Amino acid sequence: MAPPGLLSLAVFLCLLVFLVEPHSAYGSSRGSFGRHNGAAASAVNGICATSVTIYGYKCQEHEVKTQDGYILNMQRIPQGRVVGGSAGGNKKQPILIQHGVLVDGMTWLLNSPEQNLPMILADKGFDVWIANTRGTRFSRKHVSLDPGQLEFWNWSWDELVSYDLPAVFDFVFSQTGQKIHYIGHSLGTLIGLASFSEGHQADKLKSAAFLSPIAYLSHMNTALGMVSAKAFVGEITKLFGVAEFNPKGQKVSIFLKSLCNYPGVDCYDLLSSLTGKNCCLNSSTVELFIKNEPQPTSTKNMVHLAQTVRDGVIAKYNYGRPDYNLMHYGESKPPIYNISNIPHDLPIFISYGGKDALSDVRDVQLLLDSLKFHDVDKLMIQYIKDYAHADFIMGINANDIVYNQIVQFFKNQK
Repeated sequence: MAPPGLLSLAVFLCLLVFLVEPHSAYGSSRGSFGRHNGAAASAVNGICATSVTIYGYKCQEHEVKTQDGYILNMQRIPQGRVVGGSAGGNKKQPILIQHGVLVDGMTWLLNSPEQNLPMILADKGFDVWIANTRGTRFSRKHVSLDPGQLEFWNWSWDELVSYDLPAVFDFVFSQTGQKIHYIGHSLGTLIGLASFSEGHQADKLKSAAFLSPIAYLSHMNTALGMVSAKAFVGEITKLFGVAEFNPKGQKVSIFLKSLCNYPGVDCYDLLSSLTGKNCCLNSSTVELFIKNEPQPTSTKNMVHLAQTVRDGVIAKYNYGRPDYNLMHYGESKPPIYNISNIPHDLPIFISYGGKDALSDVRDVQLLLDSLKFHDVDKLMIQYIKDYAHADFIMGINANDIVYNQIVQFFKNQK
């Protein structure tokens, strides 16, 4: 059983850590945040104030409304600490950065400015936007629902594809008037791939970078990950229903303890046992990570991710009965997201690691096979032998190994 001091990290890691249509968006910049357990967060405690402006960067807090009524928090870092030329002409090129599951935009900002991807991009002359998905601490508002209501949590990553991503793309485009570079990590890659495969954002997307891509998950082979996935497909909805999945809640702690008793599950080395052995994490960064994360999501979202592990396909949420699926989709099985439908001339950068137990090399190869008809000169692949899942966003050497490659990739897209 995990020691009590490890419970928050353990819950987060054991439950698929970092997996993380033309709709209009409505935005504002009032500096207010969503309700967390009924209390409104102050801009003083927001991501800009706590993690960006303290380093000398300008930072703006924005709100974006989705077509289904959720109000999402975003940060904008419009320029670097030294104001100078922009990347790609007089207007700074906008970049949208999307985090994974059970974290929020803070996860990109845990190292020093010289090691954090958003600040590096701002210093290189880009206009940087950080997304925060529904349900996380500053994206807990809705036009009519409250987080205390079950209906607030009736969504999976399908809704992130259909509503959240279009809303933030539309808002960034409305503010900048330019096509957008996209960066996703883990679940941020899955929703990007799924969305682009359905033709969404086609008129607003300039290029895409996918770090530790989570698309196919059939080769995820850690005992902890597999036990978690099986539990979510099975008994988890009986415990939590279609409601909030709060990793810091009592029910989830009890659930974790039961998982830690399974044979082969090592709850004393959770990060390595689930994500693979990360080579390049700073202990102080990990401590800051534990202080800020995990974040809530919906139970339905976790079930959907577990279905992806179980079924080995990228499909919409399975309601468990042919008649229910028929009611939602007009067919007995959930529709598949066909990754090969992504426009073949879309510039894509993919970076994956040889030690990554979530974004397994064999599953990345399945993804690359789906892109086999992609224009050769539009697809850039980077393989990092020693990297695991968390190295891509918290690695102390990620700037030299990964981020410099991303910057050059974006600058090449004229």
